[in-house]
Amino acid sequence: MYDAVADLPLTVESVDLKRRARQTPAFERVSTVVALRGDGTTGRGEDVTYEIEHHDDLLDADPDLGSALAGDWTFSEFSERLDEVDLWPAGQPERRDFVDYRRWGFEAAALDLALRQAGETLADRLDATHDPVRFVVSSRLPEGDTERVETLLSRSPDAELKLDPTSDWPEATFDYLRETDAVRILDLKGAYEGTDVDQAPDPDLYRRVFEGFPDAVVEDPAVTDDTRAVVEPHADRVSWDAPIHSLDDVRAQPVAPDWLNVKPSRFGTVESLFETVSWADEHGVTMYGGGQFELDAGRGQIQELAALFYTDGPNDVAPGVFNDPELPEEPPTSPLAVPSDHVGFGY
Repeated sequence: MYDAVADLPLTVESVDLKRRARQTPAFERVSTVVALRGDGTTGRGEDVTYEIEHHDDLLDADPDLGSALAGDWTFSEFSERLDEVDLWPAGQPERRDFVDYRRWGFEAAALDLALRQAGETLADRLDATHDPVRFVVSSRLPEGDTERVETLLSRSPDAELKLDPTSDWPEATFDYLRETDAVRILDLKGAYEGTDVDQAPDPDLYRRVFEGFPDAVVEDPAVTDDTRAVVEPHADRVSWDAPIHSLDDVRAQPVAPDWLNVKPSRFGTVESLFETVSWADEHGVTMYGGGQFELDAGRGQIQELAALFYTDGPNDVAPGVFNDPELPEEPPTSPLAVPSDHVGFGY
């Protein structure tokens, strides 16, 4: 698959960085849009690193990336050049995944630029077609408060849900959610440490999730001595997300995957992403797309990848309005339509 884009030529003349910010129900989301320009065309990607200071430090440092990245390249040559360029002039982040997120912003911008300069879409290069994308709406429901879900379903009765259950959810929350028959994914957040969304391994929570929602996909359980007996009987519904940054990571999971949440930014490079998608397709692993609260070009790019590789999955790639503090009166409905005037990488 990667061979289809590796030899794409691109010309880079300048690099621009732009800060984006938007309030979500839980926090202020900040990202940096990477714009590569050349031959009168612009390609865009998005650095979805979560710490605001990392975005501000990058812009304050004002690195001369134009000099480092300008030139005539193939896409694979440009990717190799990124190995040599310091994308963290203010110092490396403590979290290794942030390195991948920033790298992905530049890789995505380069792929977008190369395709636009060629007048093509990613589907053209892969000899594939775009299909409408099924999407789910995600939410955390702090302390089990279902008000946001109730509002959503009153305005969009057919909406499907991806939720992040926590140990402090009361039984009434589980009862209400079961009655909706709208829950498709439950993310146990068992792979996170030192973040705002950590959820410690909890056999009682895991039991309520697996037994209470027998048809739902369950993401990222922490498989420990205490939880193994709960998780393993449901291995065919276990999906992996946060630990996955490469194909090696997929193979290293304690439960072999039947499901995989593909978040492109976690992979860092297009080559790593395509390698993993190809492997999953060949081995019958059901994929679905995931996002990182993208604010700009990144949102359309995860939607296009879903349209090419896993259109029917419970894709967490909903339009950005679902991340606003207040839900729209008339929310967009699934599936996402294929744009009629599409070119480059990303809707």
